[in-house]
Amino acid sequence: MTTAPHPETVAPTAPHAGALDKGLRADALGLLSSIVIAVSSTAPAYSTAATLGLIVAISGTHTPGMFVVAFVPMLFIAVAFRELNKIDPDCGTTFAWVRRAFGPGAGWMGGWGIIAADIIVMASLAQVVGRYALLLFGADGLAAQTLPVVVVGVVFIAALTYVCYRGIEISARLQFVLLVVEILGLAALCVVAFVKVGTGHAMTGHAHPAAAWLNPFTGSFTSVSNAFLLAVFVYWGWDAAVSVNEETKDAERTPGRSAVISTLMLVAVFFVVAVATLAYAGPDFLAKNSGDVLGALADSVFGSTLGKLMILCVLSSTAASTQTTIMPTARAVLSMAAHGALPARLARVHPRYLTPGVATVTMGVVSAAFFVLLALSSSNVLADSASATGLLIAFYYGLTGLACVWVFRKDLRRSRRDLLAKGVLPLLGGLALLGAFVLSIRSYLPASSSATHFAGIGGIFLIGAGALLIGVVLMLVARSRYPGYFRRGL
Repeated sequence: MTTAPHPETVAPTAPHAGALDKGLRADALGLLSSIVIAVSSTAPAYSTAATLGLIVAISGTHTPGMFVVAFVPMLFIAVAFRELNKIDPDCGTTFAWVRRAFGPGAGWMGGWGIIAADIIVMASLAQVVGRYALLLFGADGLAAQTLPVVVVGVVFIAALTYVCYRGIEISARLQFVLLVVEILGLAALCVVAFVKVGTGHAMTGHAHPAAAWLNPFTGSFTSVSNAFLLAVFVYWGWDAAVSVNEETKDAERTPGRSAVISTLMLVAVFFVVAVATLAYAGPDFLAKNSGDVLGALADSVFGSTLGKLMILCVLSSTAASTQTTIMPTARAVLSMAAHGALPARLARVHPRYLTPGVATVTMGVVSAAFFVLLALSSSNVLADSASATGLLIAFYYGLTGLACVWVFRKDLRRSRRDLLAKGVLPLLGGLALLGAFVLSIRSYLPASSSATHFAGIGGIFLIGAGALLIGVVLMLVARSRYPGYFRRGL
């Protein structure tokens, strides 16, 4: 293996101040592959199965409107990613850009936000992969047991870590296959559900679509913010396409275009799925089956024989998301190490595969260990960990939006386009997400807000806020071990 040069000994790659040649395979991905990675990482089927019912439990038939409202700041942040990537296509994304805007400490915490969110969500993904893989092969009894699910989940993490280790092209080809299976499954669900609604064969308690469904602001401010944060979790993942910017053709433009295009595609998918499932099954059914909406609907929509289609759909979605969760985390770690903020060995790139070998394997091992720890602790802890991920997402997305405004502060008077794309939209997106972060931190504090609690404090708060606190501690340790990074300033 080769070690990436230390940033202090290498001149920045012109014209991108601060960008480093880390040794990754350049020009390996085109626009289509980049969009596939972005949508796959979001995992529409998995996100729907795991989150739709929770949002419906809060917003009811107004859930489609909540998806539209949550999409708006996502689009604004995607625009921020696009603009920042144009001037600095660094695979560390938020880490590199926040460092550029607010200094090394803020940058370190931005990078930690990515890493912590990905590691925490990997536990939930691995559990779903393990369970659905067993269900697909008819092992329903084993799927209800913790140990078999953990074993299969760990095997999947290992297998997909290996795929990421072997090369970005192999990863992209696998993503394409998994995404096709996933989108076809969701499309079939929506078409059949709409046909049954139209022919009078919907489930008892189904809802009649109305214009009022587009208004999500019907509950208390706290409930709306909680539903909003859950919807943010549903959209999370499109930035994976930007994390592979150094391996993409036309690195300054293609990743940003794919980020914006993917968010537009995702709002269409989530909106149609929400309307179809509400019209077919109704809010009560979806809320009661919030742990797995698609699995609960499968037999009713398709029948017992074709019901396996939904299992395959969610399995492929979760496997795809598992893979694309490993990829951006490994590259964030690689970037942080290349800039001197983490141990230098984490910046090593495989000499043949040109992937962040050490960082990828490290991500796989840490994720598997964290999954085993949570799974053996309690299924409720796993449920809370998935919800806590939304806090970390809002944190680092919001930070990126504000960083965009600050980086481009001198450009905002040049044109209306610059003012809008580099200032107004990123600022609104950043403030919306950070506002939701603060409100949700408060609402998740009580023990009653989570499936688990300790000393009267909710588990979601403990995991989300605890992860950020751990990040602060690790940053202080890094400050003493890698003073060169922190002395370099803005």
